[in-house]
Amino acid sequence: MKTIREKKHLRLGVLCVFILLAALSRMIPHPSNFAPIGAMSLFGAAYFSRKYLAILVPILSMWLSDLVINNLLYGAYFDQFVWFYDGCVWTYSSFVLITFVGFVLLKTVRVKSLIFSSLMASVLFFLISNFGVWFSTTMYTADFSGLLACYVAGLPFFKNTLLGDIFYVGLLFGSFEFAKYRFPLLQTKSVRSY
Repeated sequence: MKTIREKKHLRLGVLCVFILLAALSRMIPHPSNFAPIGAMSLFGAAYFSRKYLAILVPILSMWLSDLVINNLLYGAYFDQFVWFYDGCVWTYSSFVLITFVGFVLLKTVRVKSLIFSSLMASVLFFLISNFGVWFSTTMYTADFSGLLACYVAGLPFFKNTLLGDIFYVGLLFGSFEFAKYRFPLLQTKSVRSY
């Protein structure tokens, strides 16, 4: 029989693996912006009771997948090893804000709250990432019309962000709920502290 501490560590490990696998799934060929970014943050917010883990695990997982993607898959585009890419601060900031949305909207995991929080995650990512492009590059004029032009240019990618978030929310949450049903050790009633 597993002790409470072993159950806590098992649950923590499973949650981390789910998020890391989602991040690594970015290496599978996919349409632009069809990614697990919002889903990873919402998943962490819903299942980690320690808020710092809900923020830290998705960001670290994303960073690890960025290292692989930028240095192996797209290494030919860079002159040197890339630890952080231009604009990553905007992406990682969106993780934090999306996690806070999850803290508020996902106190209980329900289909309705998952759909709404997924939509909110997509909108937040769109707003933050495009603001980052406008703010930190010279692609657009540094005025309101430039910001508006940046958002308009990002609209074709927004559909895939919405679809990616809803797909990965369904995949992550559905898989973990099934795992909890199949393996009762993962239930929160018996393992509260992670």
